[in-house]
Amino acid sequence: MKSIKIKGMSCQHCVMAATKALAALDGVKDVKIDLKSGVATYEEIKAVDSKAVSGAIKKAGYEVVE
Repeated sequence: MKSIKIKGMSCQHCVMAATKALAALDGVKDVKIDLKSGVATYEEIKAVDSKAVSGAIKKAGYEVVE
């Protein structure tokens, strides 16, 4: 499982939007996001570029914390 920290989510709608953005990436499955901690975990079924993950989160309106 991979994980990233996401900044800017404040409600379940935010969680759903970020989950949808990550799940849409080719090779990503089983996305789970904890709103309180801001941590998203996901499984890669094939290699996914970290820039693509960050880009999907930014496109959804949130920020990836490095």
